[in-house]
Amino acid sequence: MELPEAYRPDPRFAALGPDFADAVVPADFPMAQLRFWNHRWAQEMGLDGLGEADRKRHFHNFDPLPDNQAAPLAIRYHGHQFRTYNPEIGDGRGFLHAQARDSRDRLLDFATKGSGQTPFSRTGDGRLTLKGAVREILAAEMLEALGVYTSKIFSVYETGEPLHRGDEPSPTRSAVLTRLSHSHVRFGAFQRHAYFNRADLVGELAAYAADALVPEAGEHPDGLAAGVMDAACRRSAALAAQWMAAGFVHGVLNTDNLVVTGESFDYGPWRFLPYFEPGFTAAYFDHSGLYAYARQPESVFWALQQLGGALSLIGEREALIDALTAFPDHYKREVRAAFLNRLGLEPLDEEGDGAFVTAFLDAMKSTRLPWEAVFFDWFCGDEARALDSARGETYRSEAFAPVREAIAARAPVRPERLSHLYFRRANPVHLVIETVEDIWRPIAEDDDWSALEGCLADIASARTGYDLGRGRDGFLDG
Repeated sequence: MELPEAYRPDPRFAALGPDFADAVVPADFPMAQLRFWNHRWAQEMGLDGLGEADRKRHFHNFDPLPDNQAAPLAIRYHGHQFRTYNPEIGDGRGFLHAQARDSRDRLLDFATKGSGQTPFSRTGDGRLTLKGAVREILAAEMLEALGVYTSKIFSVYETGEPLHRGDEPSPTRSAVLTRLSHSHVRFGAFQRHAYFNRADLVGELAAYAADALVPEAGEHPDGLAAGVMDAACRRSAALAAQWMAAGFVHGVLNTDNLVVTGESFDYGPWRFLPYFEPGFTAAYFDHSGLYAYARQPESVFWALQQLGGALSLIGEREALIDALTAFPDHYKREVRAAFLNRLGLEPLDEEGDGAFVTAFLDAMKSTRLPWEAVFFDWFCGDEARALDSARGETYRSEAFAPVREAIAARAPVRPERLSHLYFRRANPVHLVIETVEDIWRPIAEDDDWSALEGCLADIASARTGYDLGRGRDGFLDG
């Protein structure tokens, strides 16, 4: 197979060697039914010309892509899971498949989920349910539309194996997905090498991160470790802020689910807020509310502390602490920017913008308005459209008055976006749990994919309508 010049392989991670990953063999699946193919990102990666047979060969059978990584690599990592350290984990049902440059010269990973057992599978079967794959597609597409720096789902194949899961009616259908992301270097990868007191490996991984993932780290005046720490803190602060503005609850913010690039990935029991509720949780097993909506910045900060502990094997403690203690200020700045970006409004000043976010959340709490609807109704400060909506009476109320006044005081950013067809709708697309279940039900019962296809079309309309364009390295504007 000959691929076009737009396909630019650049397998970098494999050069780190066997201390960082294990070569594995993909599962042999009995069925290959393509359920999702990301045409937009296939074009970005120079793979839009792949025919049906080659898609199956490389993204179901996982034969190596030309001039790319020779074998799948299950990456080694540990992690704190619900703040308990677990040295038994690693890539247990996925692997790094390939790396390549996109049309803007950005290095991206192709990695899998549900591709079979690895040395880190423990008692797991290495598989992914089809429902899990559908949920990952929805999460990634919706988050991108809402201005969150997120991985993309590149492909999903249904694989024809009956799976038994405690959290789904079983047997349930199986799938394998390929994810496109800037990095799979988790905080937990640094933790693993620190656990074994391998400062040399912590240093090698930090050097890889600075060279391939977070180039600003290599320019830090206090050295490599401080540079990686500072980059992770800044990027993670931006990510947490974007989640908060999107009303997104990740659900399992373990240190093995956070990466140094500050990119949202590996979606499990995620949910979106139906309305503002600080204690809202996504995971049924999060009994203490550790990863509740309002605690997400705290959870990210705690995870960064663990990353700092691992990096202390190669860096000065004071410099690492300086980077870490700057996180709250980074977050405050980013959360102001994220909320204003979502509303399509110009900032005024630090104090005023902070007060606006506080007033906005106070109003959301007292009115219990639908979370996504408020951003949709008031986008670019269009008061007439908001007051004419189904929620207009609440917007006219005294409880919402401080928000009305604050919005009126701010200029819109690119108000021409309101001419997009998306804003002719009465209500926005929003993935509350009931909507997700309504999408899955016809697939499960009748193999009817039309609800998913319709929802993805609506999300694409939201993405081009909002045109939020935030995120590191321009990943959102592809």
